[in-house]
Amino acid sequence: MGAGCTIGNYASVDCYGENGVRLGNSVNIGAGTIISVTSHMSKYGVGLEIGDNTGIGENSYFGCTGGVKIGSDVIMGQYVSFHSQNHNFSHPNMLIRDQGVTSRGIELGSNIWVGAKATFLDGAKVGSGSIVAAGAMVSGEFTSGVMIAGVPARVIGAVNPQTDVL
Repeated sequence: MGAGCTIGNYASVDCYGENGVRLGNSVNIGAGTIISVTSHMSKYGVGLEIGDNTGIGENSYFGCTGGVKIGSDVIMGQYVSFHSQNHNFSHPNMLIRDQGVTSRGIELGSNIWVGAKATFLDGAKVGSGSIVAAGAMVSGEFTSGVMIAGVPARVIGAVNPQTDVL
């Protein structure tokens, strides 16, 4: 944990995993947030890494079994969730719970604004300088400097660094 970090009341941080939890300087984890590196002892988790000057809104959830990496200067609203593991389900005659999982991880670049209640699914990647709209469900890869929104999320515009408008 870097200098000047804060973890809000009633937050839960489970660091048990390959890389544990690493927080840069001046990271704020909102009250009621849950960070879970290893969700089940049968699958050892990867971990969570957050860069400097990043703020996580209250009541967020980080499922870090497949790894979650967030850059510096990222701001997030409340109830944002990360799910870095997904269940396989291609065999209709098998129970879903017996078909295994994928754990590709999730990556967010730096200087990103994430709106409240956005959800990131396993394999999601968002480039630096982007905006993720409130309520977006992000599954896939997005380049830097874009605004994404919707369920599933898609690019709805480009962020103009000269004017901070679309």
